[in-house]
Amino acid sequence: MRFGFYLPVRGEGAKPDALANLLARGEAAGFHSVMISDHVVIPVAFDSKYPYTVTGAYPGQNNSFEQLSLMAFAAAKTERLRLVSSVMILPHRNPVLTAKMLATIDVLSKGRVTVGVGVGWLREEIEALGAPPFKRRGAVGDEYIEIFKKCWTQDPAEHAGQFYSFKALHCLPHPVQKPHPPIWIGGHSPAALRRVARHGDGWHPVGAIAASPLPPEEMRRHLETIKRLSAAEGRDFAKLAISYKAPLYDAGMPAPGGNRQLFSGNRERIVEDIQAFEKLGISELIFDFRAASPNESVDRLERFAADVMPLVRS
Repeated sequence: MRFGFYLPVRGEGAKPDALANLLARGEAAGFHSVMISDHVVIPVAFDSKYPYTVTGAYPGQNNSFEQLSLMAFAAAKTERLRLVSSVMILPHRNPVLTAKMLATIDVLSKGRVTVGVGVGWLREEIEALGAPPFKRRGAVGDEYIEIFKKCWTQDPAEHAGQFYSFKALHCLPHPVQKPHPPIWIGGHSPAALRRVARHGDGWHPVGAIAASPLPPEEMRRHLETIKRLSAAEGRDFAKLAISYKAPLYDAGMPAPGGNRQLFSGNRERIVEDIQAFEKLGISELIFDFRAASPNESVDRLERFAADVMPLVRS
């Protein structure tokens, strides 16, 4: 089992020195990857519902670093951590420019980029960025993934699509990783599972929260669905990486209604939860150690590394 952590994109923890310290401490503690989220702008007023709270209210603040710029910063401050866009909202950016930026970060990081992708929930943000129609974002995302792969593996590359087209061009240098950086698909809707089977090198859902609990038995059913869909696409399910984001890790968290949340309680219970997911074939768990102060975030990360990680590593 490998472990990852979230990188702050706003607040006190997102100042340059605090970011550099958290990255260094996470790498030194033996974490495998760091997750970097994606918002470009937050509209002052919006009706869209956030999918990861029960009420649909967005819990974030209005300021946020741009994702790919922060990935480049993280690349410069680390040597081994995988740099994961978690997730990059595909309609947000021009697909050719995005492919070029990701390839550049992959080259400069010596092949450490993982491209986690989704199609977004905040209609008003997507509209503000001049993207194709929000209702078509799934089809847009599929086409943009196709463009990425062309830009990363072909020279010259060209594309004639429904939402974007370009004549033959050079998009070099190609990424270090061959055939290209791994693409992880976020979400667990039927459309997301189909996207995993058709386009993904991995599946990257969010679980262990009230709005998206994804306990082991539900994960098992989704994995069976992906396996069936992958076979229909002529793809090998066994080659998929399964990475699960569990943002609730907290050894002292009280459980609503008296029911223990996944990855909470004493370390023995947390280890039991981790082992249950490992038995399903999940290869990486990502936890959220972010707290109000940068020092508290580091303390939580290092406490997990010292208390839990040694118990689940062979």
